[in-house]
Amino acid sequence: MMDERSKSLLKTLIEHYIADGQPVGSRALSRFSGLDLSAATIRNVMADLEEMGFISSPHTSAGRIPTPKGYRLFVDTMLSVKPIEQLIANEAQDAIHADAPQRVVTAAAQVLSNLSSFAGVVLTPRRSELFRQVEFLRLSEKRILLILVTPDGDVQNRIILTDRDYKPSELVEAANYLNAQFAGLSFYAVQERLRQELRGLKADIATLMEAAVKAGTETSNSDAGVVISGERRLLSVGDLSSDMDKLKRLFGIFEERTSLLQLLDVSSRADGVQIFIGGESELVPMEDMAVITAPYNVDGKIVGTLGVIGPTRMAYERVIPIVDVTAKLLSSALSSDISKK
Repeated sequence: MMDERSKSLLKTLIEHYIADGQPVGSRALSRFSGLDLSAATIRNVMADLEEMGFISSPHTSAGRIPTPKGYRLFVDTMLSVKPIEQLIANEAQDAIHADAPQRVVTAAAQVLSNLSSFAGVVLTPRRSELFRQVEFLRLSEKRILLILVTPDGDVQNRIILTDRDYKPSELVEAANYLNAQFAGLSFYAVQERLRQELRGLKADIATLMEAAVKAGTETSNSDAGVVISGERRLLSVGDLSSDMDKLKRLFGIFEERTSLLQLLDVSSRADGVQIFIGGESELVPMEDMAVITAPYNVDGKIVGTLGVIGPTRMAYERVIPIVDVTAKLLSSALSSDISKK
């Protein structure tokens, strides 16, 4: 169990290291902590903190730097997040306003990058899970094209493989039933209601509709993408680009994007701002990297996540409110855009 004196010194050490990037020695801690402690006492406390895994000592310096474990304790229990400055809030508000969804998402990524001076990232909204109309088109003996029209006019196509050939009249019958009974619902809602109503339908038509609903739900789950802005800013962050190995890993993250998609998808299932620290979270692919995320919604339903990618040595108390406010502005802009249609 860490006592208050140790917590105070650890907090001072991390804040000082974030500010200037240099290992922090006992003399600096004595000067900045505000505690009336001897140099020997401070050295003993630092030795204890190092033994507990919260700080480490680079071989080139007598000072200490935070470990991922230290950063985690800091952001969870010691951080005092300040309200966002009005000037910054106004800049974000001016840039993010009701428009076409893709433009709004791109603007949000740019705002995150510009205000944080790191990289901004947005997990784009999945395409509408609702459908206005469906149509089946026979392609060959056991291949059918499912055509989905969403409420905003977006057309999505999926190929369904069937166990037998269907006549055009059967395809029309199935489409008419789905359109009459379920238009305006999501395929997840249709899936639940269809289970109760399939008993009254012909077996072959019921099988076709089950296949259509499965294809529709898979469509909703597979349409997420990532918009990134300002990744080049990270090239000037020594912690992430100080050698060729780090540079290769950094570029690999942005080119391949799978790890980013996974992290953003996980964070969309939690409320509020989340902080992922490299070396402490398996979802962050580099030890010196941190990602701050927040989910955003359309009319109260979470549809994606956004965040800032930067070094673990970042001013968390400044970046967290930027992420939080941007998520709220994006939610408002997308909800306004939907309500106008």
